[in-house]
Amino acid sequence: MTVVLDIWTVRPTAVPRAFWRMARDPRRLAHVDDLDFHKSLGTGAGRRFTARDADLRQWALLTCWSGPDDALAPTLGKWNALAEGHTRFTMAAIASHGRWSGVEPFTPDPAFARHDGPIAAITRARVRTGLWRSFQRAVPPVASALHATDGLLYRIGIGEAPIGLQGTFSVWRDAAALRSFAYESPEHVAVIEQTRSTGWYSEELFARFAVLDVSGDSPW
Repeated sequence: MTVVLDIWTVRPTAVPRAFWRMARDPRRLAHVDDLDFHKSLGTGAGRRFTARDADLRQWALLTCWSGPDDALAPTLGKWNALAEGHTRFTMAAIASHGRWSGVEPFTPDPAFARHDGPIAAITRARVRTGLWRSFQRAVPPVASALHATDGLLYRIGIGEAPIGLQGTFSVWRDAAALRSFAYESPEHVAVIEQTRSTGWYSEELFARFAVLDVSGDSPW
């Protein structure tokens, strides 16, 4: 499986058309050959996971392929016509735990288990409605610690809706840098413990990827 994340920065005048693409693309991609999973995503700062974090000029498309991605060309062309910047991350899954919209979207490839280059991580969760405020209060310390962490190359918030369905995409210098933050950062460890005790999420996913290629505009 090849996992691709395309991120576009659209022109200010193209924001309304970007919303239109977000509505149209899921239906258009539903029956594309060799496309096993896809999500149209908004992006943002990911500091509080509220609508105020959203970046209306930056949008993303996550696709997972069991074959060539040639059939994506028309969709890419429509986004590129709106964009003034485009970055593509091509990845292979190393590990994945949990579900996204009821499915396990990423198939790990053992060949990349010892990848010694950049590592990407996707986290995604569906926050229980009654626990949303508690979750929001816990996010800022982790976000601040993350931005100051050595070895972090790139990070954005991703989401399928302004609230409730939230996640992050981050790229790290190597696996050791990601492990250091995940298991040694006091802020992150505290949130892991809170997650276990409070049951914030009705659905959650964490996945790691070998970054095989970064093309287009440099993200760092």
